[in-house]
Formats: sequence, C-alpha cells, structure tokens
Amino acid sequence: PGGGNPFQDPAVREQIKKWQAEVKEWRLNTPLDYFAKIRAKFDAAGILLQSYNLSFNDSFSDEEIDRGFVMAKALGVKFITSSSTLTSAKRVAPFADKHKMRVGMHNHDDTKDPNQFAKPESFEEALSYSKYFAINLDIGHFVAAGYDPVTFIQEHHKQITNLHLKDRKKDHGKNTPWGEGDTPIKEVLTLMKQKRYPIPINIEYEYQGADSIAEVKKCFQYAKDALG
Repeated sequence: PGGGNPFQDPAVREQIKKWQAEVKEWRLNTPLDYFAKIRAKFDAAGILLQSYNLSFNDSFSDEEIDRGFVMAKALGVKFITSSSTLTSAKRVAPFADKHKMRVGMHNHDDTKDPNQFAKPESFEEALSYSKYFAINLDIGHFVAAGYDPVTFIQEHHKQITNLHLKDRKKDHGKNTPWGEGDTPIKEVLTLMKQKRYPIPINIEYEYQGADSIAEVKKCFQYAKDALG
C-alpha cells in the first residue's frame, strides 16, 4: 500500500539478510536423518514424494547449492524443481553434474527480464549448461507469457520432469478457476493420455477461492472429467 519498492527500505533489507542467514544455517547444519524421517511419514501415508523444490538464487553460497542436492537425496526423490534464473542455473550446473541429479527449471511469465525462465529460449539455454537440467513446465504461466504448452510438450516431453497445472489468462493475465482462463488444460491432459508420456502432473492451486480444500477438489474433478 502506498506504492514504492519495499526492498529499498534499509530495515526490510536487514530483515531479509537476517532471514537468509538463518535459512543458510538451517540448510547446512540440519541432520540428514531429519529428511529421512520426513520421507518415512510420506511413505507411511501412501503419498509418493517425487521431487524436492529448492529455488536457487544468487544469494546461495556454493555450500548451500551442494547441500540442496544432499538434502534431496536424503529425501529419496528423483529430482529437484526450482524457480530460478539463468545466472543462478549456471552456478547450479556443476553440482547437478556432480550429484547426477536432474533439476527441473520452473517457468514464470516475466518475458521482459532475459534472466528469467519465461521464454522457450531460456529453457534451451539452461539445458545447454548441464545434461541433468530439465524443465518443470507450468502451463498456466506459459500461456500467460504467450506460448502454446501443447506444442511445447510434444516437442520437449523428454526434457520435462513434471507439469504444473493451473488456469491463467493470456497476456500476463490473472489466475482463474479452471475452465475460466485461456490455458488448454483439457488439451494438455488429453495429449498426455494419448501419448502416454511418463511425466508427473501436479495441480497448482493459485487462484483465490473461498476454501482451498474444496477448490483443489474441484480442480481434481476437472482433470478427471477432462480425461473421461
């Protein structure tokens, strides 16, 4: 409220620095059995834990990047997903090679910033950094950025670790309840069914609803209906 950039406030910047230091301490010093115990809880509940989301950024030290892969292995997951940037991805690449673990870069819709994962060209550049780099495709953001996820999936399915399903309007529009935006959710799901691509698909609930659990159930039903 009131406009302006809150990150220009020295007090806010100091709070961010303090938080980053605390998180760094946690990442580097939390015993690995902590993550193994988390995995055991998921297993006991019958829930498949497929990936660990860790959004690398320029504030990460090399130690933190390396530790991220160690934590992911302790969780027993197959890959890391990351909302990152090209500059950060370049630093992550040698660690992905070292640990031989895939990293799916998550896209957003900021097409004006060449450092962001928003355009297909950004993915292509990142994939050249490491053979373990891949794509965590968010089809809602992809549509908002002006691209066609159906064609992209057909052309790049071997490089995709997982899909995030949401509905958004074109031209950087807002998130909407499923079926009210411009994202071809049904077409994507039909493609996945017909081609039998072995790609996990996640419901990503981001629009504003009265009750989160009820809305996610609606999204799940929408997907079931789309698949027939």
